[in-house]
Amino acid sequence: MGLGAFRSEGGRGRYVRAYERAMGELPPATSQRDVPTEFGTVRVYEWSAAGAASPPVLLLPGRSSGVPMWGENLPDLVPHRRVIAVDALGDAGMSVQSKPLRSFTDQAVWVDQVLEALGVGRVHSLGHSFGGATAAVHALHFPERLASLALLEPAFVLAWPPPATFFWAMVASLPTPHSWRDRALAALGGVDVSEVRVRTPISEMITSATAEFRAALPTPKPLGTKELAALTMPAYVAIAERKSVAGGSRAARRARHISGVRVETWPGTTHSLPMQVREPLAERLAAFWRDADHGDGAAP
Repeated sequence: MGLGAFRSEGGRGRYVRAYERAMGELPPATSQRDVPTEFGTVRVYEWSAAGAASPPVLLLPGRSSGVPMWGENLPDLVPHRRVIAVDALGDAGMSVQSKPLRSFTDQAVWVDQVLEALGVGRVHSLGHSFGGATAAVHALHFPERLASLALLEPAFVLAWPPPATFFWAMVASLPTPHSWRDRALAALGGVDVSEVRVRTPISEMITSATAEFRAALPTPKPLGTKELAALTMPAYVAIAERKSVAGGSRAARRARHISGVRVETWPGTTHSLPMQVREPLAERLAAFWRDADHGDGAAP
């Protein structure tokens, strides 16, 4: 396993410009820093609201998405919580990898090293898609750091993604024509290709990421029954009704091996669930975090 890197300096420049435009759509961050870890330097943004509840929320992004993927969700989170968001090492973003990630456990290590450097005791960890796998492996290896764990359409955690996911991920990562890449991104997100072709700062950034960056990430494996049972912190799992990369109804059933978990299948949603049910999801997460803060994280 090598290092995640841009294919060229020109490609990096094009990506950075797209990234900055996408970040411009987010609420202004309270702080931005680059945190050194064993595996490289991690770009970290924070939003700190006055009188915000504690512990903070940690956002872990999906593939090729980085911090900007949370643009639609952040306005509902930052007024009430301190929020910490990171660009993943080995993937497109402003983080810079310096050492190969040899196993998926290494993902847990750099995440925890970031939190240690920030002086954060415990977090409400929230991951979408591949970020859900990162959140889960971090929770498994550093459970003392978790106030709660929320997984939104988590890829690889509860089941292998559908075979077509691997095909479309390969197409998206190759220097293919725009029409092919649009179709691949639509398939991965579970949306119509016409939605992908509506150019927005975030869609242009993701398109640039898939074209310009060569990721170097170990492939996670679904957690076994004993590993799921070992996740004893308050947990919430959201599964899409259609085109689920997480595993659909099978994933929902397997999630119940997590002690006291709240599992919810959201009607009408696809793998792009966090953006499709933004407001009700924010309400659900806020209630879940309040319960976890007060020691009532068990499933109703």
